[in-house]
Amino acid sequence: MSVTESVSFDHTELLRFITAGSVDDGKSTLIGRLLHDSKSIFEDQLSAITSTSQRRGMEGVDLSLLTDGLQAEREQGITIDVAYRYFATPKRKFIIADTPGHEQYTRNMVTGASTANLAIILIDARKGVLTQSRRHAYLASLVGIPHLVVAVNKMDLVDYSRDVFEQICNDFAAFASGLKLNNIAYIPMSALHGDMVVERGDRLDWYEGMSLMDLLENVPIDHDINLEDFRFPVQLVCRPQTEELHDFRGYMGRIESGSISAGDTVKVLPSGLTSRVREIITYDGNLDDAVAPQSVTLTIEDHLDISRGDMLVKPVEAPRITKEFEAMLCWLSEQSLDLRRKYLIKHTTRIVKALFTRIEYRVDVNALNREPVDTLNMNDIGRVLLKVHQPLVCDPYERNHATGSFIVIDEVNNNTVAAGMICSAEA
Repeated sequence: MSVTESVSFDHTELLRFITAGSVDDGKSTLIGRLLHDSKSIFEDQLSAITSTSQRRGMEGVDLSLLTDGLQAEREQGITIDVAYRYFATPKRKFIIADTPGHEQYTRNMVTGASTANLAIILIDARKGVLTQSRRHAYLASLVGIPHLVVAVNKMDLVDYSRDVFEQICNDFAAFASGLKLNNIAYIPMSALHGDMVVERGDRLDWYEGMSLMDLLENVPIDHDINLEDFRFPVQLVCRPQTEELHDFRGYMGRIESGSISAGDTVKVLPSGLTSRVREIITYDGNLDDAVAPQSVTLTIEDHLDISRGDMLVKPVEAPRITKEFEAMLCWLSEQSLDLRRKYLIKHTTRIVKALFTRIEYRVDVNALNREPVDTLNMNDIGRVLLKVHQPLVCDPYERNHATGSFIVIDEVNNNTVAAGMICSAEA
């Protein structure tokens, strides 16, 4: 294998992050710089983008080509879809989603951000905080990304001015104070020249914080999962058809949040029946304890009627059981939301029929105004009221992402048409 550097990363943590910003703020160049300076690209990749850069008449290597994988992107010189890239350092593994800057690709950013631990919002130091910067901050807040980095890029074009950087930080902080963004870091950088990306460089000596790579490697992510509320959606009921195991009944799935121990009392929802955990089984043997996001098989002491879509919880941490709730919805489909139609809702491991009974409002994601509307179109975000035919066991999204999120499916063609986040009953 011909790689500039090879290391084994079998037991390192995984950090998922996205980059977002206005067009030409340097998102793809930043990712290219991360890959190049962390020695995470193949020699043939470097050779290919070097040749492409030369054909375009560029003096140096256009690192943005490492992420702009589609030919159309290369020809137009812009990123038009979410480009995922993977790399690793001795401290961590990383999955990057480079999201488009245009408003018409709002759904792409929401898709990329849905599983992210961290978001990087790039701001051009010459332009300051733009409408799109505010829009991306709102979307990061909406999907509950725990950590946000405001990367003030192209500092080389403002003579690495500390005053410019601090003014942008103040402007962004003033806007973000109205959003649910609690962990924001500000970093000045030049992705083109590499200052404060992987290496610190020597032109931002007035900045005493971490470089971007230092922050990515060290930001805590072990508390990004809800470890308080035990939630175990049953994915499969295991009943082996063998003579020695004919009485075995195990409930297979992933612990979406919280923890469980052998002997703990659990409640089955929506039925409300209770029992105790007898065994926690994995491929590596039985465990005394298990924690999110482990995939396990649970056995219980009683023979209860439990099926796929039911959820095991601890009695003192009970979620809502409801057939009607409000949610923030990001509409993904080219076909508009039709209040006269029924849709399918996939929530954890349960699929139920649903009807949208009301659209409360649509959010203008540029000005953050609420607008009355009769429908939602592609890339629209709005608050809606839903009724489902069978009860869902859910939490508010802000408390538990796994049990507070869902997707909407068109039952005619089986396409995913929307992604939703359940609001609290008091909101």
